[in-house]
Amino acid sequence: MSNFQTILLGIFIFFIVIGVAIFATLKGSSNKESIGIVMWGTVPSDTFGPFVNKINEGLEKQLKITYIEKRPDTFDQEYIETLAKGGGPDAILLSQDLILRHRDTIIPVSYATFPERDFRDTFIAEGELYLAPQGIIAFPFSIDPLVMYWNRDSFTNAGLATYPRTWSDIAALTGFLTTRDAASNVSTSAVALGEFRNINHAKEILAALIIQAGNPITSYTAEGGVDNLFADRLSFATAPTETALSFYTKFSNPTDQLYSWNRALPTSKTYFLSGNLATYFGFASELSDIRTKNPNLNFDVAVLPQALSGKNRATFGNMLGLAISKSTKSPDNTLSVLAGLFNREAIAIWSESTKLPPVRRDLLLTRPQDPYLSIFYDSALISKAWLDPRPESTDTIFRDMIESVTSGKSRAGEAVSTAGIQIDNLLQ
Repeated sequence: MSNFQTILLGIFIFFIVIGVAIFATLKGSSNKESIGIVMWGTVPSDTFGPFVNKINEGLEKQLKITYIEKRPDTFDQEYIETLAKGGGPDAILLSQDLILRHRDTIIPVSYATFPERDFRDTFIAEGELYLAPQGIIAFPFSIDPLVMYWNRDSFTNAGLATYPRTWSDIAALTGFLTTRDAASNVSTSAVALGEFRNINHAKEILAALIIQAGNPITSYTAEGGVDNLFADRLSFATAPTETALSFYTKFSNPTDQLYSWNRALPTSKTYFLSGNLATYFGFASELSDIRTKNPNLNFDVAVLPQALSGKNRATFGNMLGLAISKSTKSPDNTLSVLAGLFNREAIAIWSESTKLPPVRRDLLLTRPQDPYLSIFYDSALISKAWLDPRPESTDTIFRDMIESVTSGKSRAGEAVSTAGIQIDNLLQ
């Protein structure tokens, strides 16, 4: 080779080496570059923040999430008003009862991007509420199932060896666990059912009864609308909602042998904490609060009682999903960040930090050693809910329906029919 060729070759090699070095540097910095989104939710920031930090400990590319905590009672209105002004977050934690309220403010993820089959195989059944005809409204993130807390001392003192597993068991045990005088004043109660105003989670308890009876309450149509099934008989001789309501209201009827609750009593949770209520239907997330407020209460946890037939095993679950807001500037980037929050490792971290069961089926395969959490796992698998058109309005509808029966104003069938029309009006 001539001197010229040698020099030219050396120059080429020099620039190749420099190019490779620059490329490697850029690639390395890209891998470590944070990708950021703004997220709104009602989960406390001192819970969500450490959760994200824990995830980032094992990641080379950090998830940068600016999380803004909102109050549950103002989240709905504040989100809508902010969107109307042209602002808003990239993503939100969407509760299952606000799916219909906010589905038009959400960018659905197409089934081409995340197949429906994969979704159903990955997440628990209640998560399918987020499956709309146009795509995935949100990805399940957290589940808080309704369970039964029961007072071990109450059962032992009544000579009862175990807790009720079915509603028929509840009915059979009511006489053993309820004490009342000749004037129908209740001093100790077996179960808080039959009223609305002083029963914590009355709407959710009755919804669980309706779903167990065989009515999903609402469902999507093929066109993307919502069918109201609330008052339908479906294939039953009596409408499932009527059957559930009739059973529920028996417990506040002084002339019925199941009478164990009335409107003059304290709230069901307060009565349980005082030791005067044998069974309390509350959410898994209440465990710590119950322990703190009465450390001496000898209680245990069980799955919510089921229908005797066992055909539609269900409890109610409060669920949160990760949704992409239409206010985001980069839907793809937002989805990329959210995917880092609902993978197996992230959901395991969330479950560990909150002491709630995971929403992923693969994580539910391994039962935990904790006796309470194992019940929560069982409850998560059978958690259900419904497409609620407007929570604050349906609260009133459920209350009026129950009280119209307990006051003698309406029969159960009439009350259900009226409530069904009101729910239909909300859906319209």
